[in-house]
Amino acid sequence: MILPFGLLLACMAVLPLHWPEWWEKHYAKLALCFAAVTVGYYVFVLPPAALQTVQHTAQDYAGFITLIGSLYVVAGGIHLRVSGAGAPARNALFLALGGVASNLLGTTGASMLLIRPWLRMNRSRIAPYHIVFFIFIVSNVGGCLTPMGDPPLLVGFLEGVPFWWVGRHCWPMWLVGMAFLLVVFYFIDRRHDARAPRPPAGTEHPWHFEGLWNIVFLTVIVASVVIPLPPMLREGIMVVAAAASWFFTARAVHVANEFHFRPIIEVAVLFFGIFATMMPALDRLRDVGGNLTPTRVYWSAGTLSAFLDSAPAYLAFFSALGGHAGAGMSALPTKLISALSVSTVMFGAATYIGNGPNLMVKSIADHQKIQSPSFHAYLFKWAVPVLLPLLILQWLIFFR
Repeated sequence: MILPFGLLLACMAVLPLHWPEWWEKHYAKLALCFAAVTVGYYVFVLPPAALQTVQHTAQDYAGFITLIGSLYVVAGGIHLRVSGAGAPARNALFLALGGVASNLLGTTGASMLLIRPWLRMNRSRIAPYHIVFFIFIVSNVGGCLTPMGDPPLLVGFLEGVPFWWVGRHCWPMWLVGMAFLLVVFYFIDRRHDARAPRPPAGTEHPWHFEGLWNIVFLTVIVASVVIPLPPMLREGIMVVAAAASWFFTARAVHVANEFHFRPIIEVAVLFFGIFATMMPALDRLRDVGGNLTPTRVYWSAGTLSAFLDSAPAYLAFFSALGGHAGAGMSALPTKLISALSVSTVMFGAATYIGNGPNLMVKSIADHQKIQSPSFHAYLFKWAVPVLLPLLILQWLIFFR
């Protein structure tokens, strides 16, 4: 029953590359068909107790897509125009600040707020690696210090990990990851800059910010996550904040941002299929026991985060670790939780489906007619040669 999940991932990897028009027309049908097979198996074949898995998965998906969608709408109502065109040092500083902002706004909020200014400031010299390193840093690695930063850390917080625990124990891994990626990006961008076209004279604009009210709506959404609230109330607050943002934002701001709902619809449909079809894989994973070491947790949870989505992978391994320790969070060694936290955050950058913002950033770039790497190219041309050495380095320094 893991087969539908594998087939959906294969379709996402192959079809947009070789048959993009067909995929654009039929991706929703494929995702829903694969989801129907798995859900039908749980509802009609397995014992009635399996319905609890379906209900929990539906709740997880509802919370996930409500947060992603509300942040997308609110960030789409903020028009940030940066001064000057992209250049290697300026770009590296922008990404560094974006990584820091990810811990306050979440990787989703920071990605949605900053991807459009990032594309605008580099439009005359844009290349696929600009999309890749934005996903690496702003959409993933940057958000490694707080539960607000990345979905798996939020899951840990809801499961009992103290709010500042990750920041206290994982800041060295965050610092190594950020420094490594920023240095690699700087040298790639400097090499590209030597032959990139220059923007026409007189096209630079001063700093400009529109949509100030959306900061209030963004704060409401962040507060609804940080403050313990019943799930339905939390999601309701997010929807109300998103609706208020949509109605109160001037149309000119949405036009300037080239805002429309197609990217979030694509993400919602594909992740519906992913959440539904990965239930058998997660059920199998929850049976994991035995002698779990930091190395095993780091590589196993990380690899699953890259292809299963990081938040469910964190939850499954956290449950396995709790069962292994036998006494809950207080008895778990610091290195095990650190390995789980760092791996699920950083491995989430390895594919477009590893973390929610990844696919959304790609969708925004694609719909603005900016070339982004295919699923294969992202994985083999960028994640393997750039991200994998960082992941090995983290393991050698901190978890071996």
